Amino acid sequence: MNFGKMMKQVQQAQVKMAEVQEELKSETVEASAGGGMVKVVMTGDMQVRSVEIDPAAVDPDDVELLSDMVAAAVNEAVRAAQELAANKMAAVTGGLNVPGLM
Repeated sequence: MNFGKMMKQVQQAQVKMAEVQEELKSETVEASAGGGMVKVVMTGDMQVRSVEIDPAAVDPDDVELLSDMVAAAVNEAVRAAQELAANKMAAVTGGLNVPGLM
Protein backbone atom coordinates (compact mmCIF):
# COMPACT_ATOMS: atom_id res chain seq x y z
CA MET A 1 0.00 0.00 0.00
CA ASN A 2 1.17 3.51 -0.80
CA PHE A 3 2.23 5.31 2.40
CA GLY A 4 0.98 8.68 1.13
CA LYS A 5 -2.42 7.23 0.33
CA MET A 6 -2.60 5.61 3.76
CA MET A 7 -1.73 8.92 5.48
CA LYS A 8 -4.45 10.70 3.50
CA GLN A 9 -7.00 8.09 4.63
CA VAL A 10 -5.89 8.53 8.26
CA GLN A 11 -6.29 12.31 7.96
CA GLN A 12 -9.77 11.90 6.46
CA ALA A 13 -10.73 9.58 9.30
CA GLN A 14 -9.47 12.13 11.84
CA VAL A 15 -11.63 14.84 10.28
CA LYS A 16 -14.67 12.56 10.33
CA MET A 17 -14.01 11.59 13.96
CA ALA A 18 -13.82 15.26 14.94
CA GLU A 19 -17.15 15.81 13.19
CA VAL A 20 -18.70 12.90 15.09
CA GLN A 21 -17.39 14.24 18.39
CA GLU A 22 -19.06 17.60 17.63
CA GLU A 23 -22.32 15.84 16.74
CA LEU A 24 -22.24 13.94 20.04
CA LYS A 25 -22.36 17.24 21.91
CA SER A 26 -25.87 17.90 20.61
CA GLU A 27 -27.29 14.37 20.70
CA THR A 28 -28.89 13.14 23.89
CA VAL A 29 -29.81 9.91 25.59
CA GLU A 30 -32.31 9.48 28.40
CA ALA A 31 -32.24 6.97 31.21
CA SER A 32 -34.49 6.39 34.18
CA ALA A 33 -34.64 4.47 37.44
CA GLY A 34 -37.28 3.62 39.98
CA GLY A 35 -39.94 3.03 37.38
CA GLY A 36 -39.35 6.46 35.87
CA MET A 37 -39.27 8.32 39.18
CA VAL A 38 -35.77 9.60 38.35
CA LYS A 39 -34.85 10.59 34.79
CA VAL A 40 -31.48 11.74 33.49
CA VAL A 41 -30.79 13.32 30.11
CA MET A 42 -27.16 13.23 29.00
CA THR A 43 -25.39 14.34 25.83
CA GLY A 44 -23.39 11.97 23.68
CA ASP A 45 -20.21 13.54 25.07
CA MET A 46 -21.41 12.59 28.58
CA GLN A 47 -22.55 15.95 29.92
CA VAL A 48 -25.63 15.75 32.16
CA ARG A 49 -28.29 18.06 30.72
CA SER A 50 -31.02 17.43 33.26
CA VAL A 51 -32.11 15.35 36.21
CA GLU A 52 -35.84 15.06 36.90
CA ILE A 53 -37.11 13.65 40.18
CA ASP A 54 -40.76 12.82 40.71
CA PRO A 55 -41.89 14.41 43.97
CA ALA A 56 -43.25 11.02 45.04
CA ALA A 57 -39.64 9.77 45.12
CA VAL A 58 -38.73 12.25 47.85
CA ASP A 59 -39.17 10.49 51.18
CA PRO A 60 -37.30 12.25 54.01
CA ASP A 61 -37.18 8.93 55.85
CA ASP A 62 -35.49 7.13 52.94
CA VAL A 63 -33.04 9.53 51.31
CA GLU A 64 -30.75 6.58 50.56
CA LEU A 65 -33.31 5.10 48.15
CA LEU A 66 -33.49 8.39 46.23
CA SER A 67 -29.69 8.56 46.11
CA ASP A 68 -29.59 5.02 44.75
CA MET A 69 -32.14 5.84 42.06
CA VAL A 70 -30.21 8.95 40.96
CA ALA A 71 -26.96 6.96 40.81
CA ALA A 72 -28.65 4.18 38.82
CA ALA A 73 -30.17 6.62 36.33
CA VAL A 74 -26.86 8.46 35.84
CA ASN A 75 -24.98 5.18 35.38
CA GLU A 76 -27.51 4.01 32.80
CA ALA A 77 -27.25 7.34 30.97
CA VAL A 78 -23.44 7.02 30.90
CA ARG A 79 -23.76 3.52 29.46
CA ALA A 80 -26.21 4.73 26.82
CA ALA A 81 -24.00 7.72 25.90
CA GLN A 82 -20.96 5.46 25.59
CA GLU A 83 -22.91 3.10 23.35
CA LEU A 84 -24.08 6.01 21.18
CA ALA A 85 -20.50 7.30 20.84
CA ALA A 86 -19.11 3.84 20.11
CA ASN A 87 -21.71 3.23 17.38
CA LYS A 88 -21.01 6.57 15.73
CA MET A 89 -17.24 6.07 15.87
CA ALA A 90 -17.58 2.54 14.50
CA ALA A 91 -19.23 4.03 11.43
CA VAL A 92 -16.11 6.17 10.89
CA THR A 93 -13.46 3.59 11.76
CA GLY A 94 -15.21 0.68 10.09
CA GLY A 95 -15.47 -1.10 13.43
CA LEU A 96 -11.72 -1.12 14.03
CA ASN A 97 -10.73 -0.84 17.66
CA VAL A 98 -8.12 1.88 17.38
CA PRO A 99 -6.44 2.69 20.72
CA GLY A 100 -6.82 6.26 21.88
CA LEU A 101 -9.90 7.09 19.82
CA MET A 102 -12.41 6.69 22.62
